[in-house]
Amino acid sequence: MNGRTRVFILIFAFAGIGAAVMTPILRGQFLPAEIEQRAGQEEFLKKAKIVAAAPVGEGVTAPWKLTLSMDGFEHKAVWKCITTAPGGPPDEWRCEIAAYRLDKLIGLGAVPPVVERFFQGKYGSLSYWAESKCSLLTLEESNGAIQIPPEALEKTNRMKYVCRLWDSLIANDDRTQQNILFTEDWRTILIDHSRAFRSDGEYGKRLIYGARGIKWADDGAGGRRLYLFRQVPRALVERLKALNDAALRDAVGAYLKRWEIKAVLARRDLILAEIAEMVARDGEDEVLY
Repeated sequence: MNGRTRVFILIFAFAGIGAAVMTPILRGQFLPAEIEQRAGQEEFLKKAKIVAAAPVGEGVTAPWKLTLSMDGFEHKAVWKCITTAPGGPPDEWRCEIAAYRLDKLIGLGAVPPVVERFFQGKYGSLSYWAESKCSLLTLEESNGAIQIPPEALEKTNRMKYVCRLWDSLIANDDRTQQNILFTEDWRTILIDHSRAFRSDGEYGKRLIYGARGIKWADDGAGGRRLYLFRQVPRALVERLKALNDAALRDAVGAYLKRWEIKAVLARRDLILAEIAEMVARDGEDEVLY
């Protein structure tokens, strides 16, 4: 039995520990078999030996790219220790862990595993390196050299709306094209959530996106082009309805403050209200799938 086989068995052995595995809501994110591996990947992130480390070299959060090794298996991970400076924009490594845990709670299945880990004398977030074909930025800058195939357009478009809903739920106003990743088979992976869970000012009262969203673009004719949800999975709507304070505190209470959790639930209510308006206006079959 080689080292890679041993770690593969290790990953699946840990998959049964803890809470039940939540089936992903779309085929646009991690596959069910990958979801089942998350507990083992979390254990790997916590316990594997760090055999190499280097600054990523990009990004304002000054992350480090670590190479981890355990039982002959190696994989990359990203470590962050960003903490908001006085007067600076909210930017916290703890939010990376909270985002992953909330992803697991609602079954989104789009955020790679993240754990807390000590490195260079400090605690920070350590994220499992997501293998990808390209980022949305790379796709846009390829000038047509990289194209989404016709058979994948529906799921990438639907994931665009899911991403907007997700970022609205967690008040992540720092989503860039660089942290939307596509796999070889055009599933969407979402990374970089250290600026999420805003609760100040409008972030506890309005959504980032949507019909009354904080963010919008100039339509070129003096009006606003809104970033709408348009379509959402029925399963996601049901899981948002089931979300409650106790479940949230159990999942993310170690990493989010009380008022940040309250703001998540307030935004959840706004999302559900907007979806209800969409269904009333356009019909359930046009909005939910």
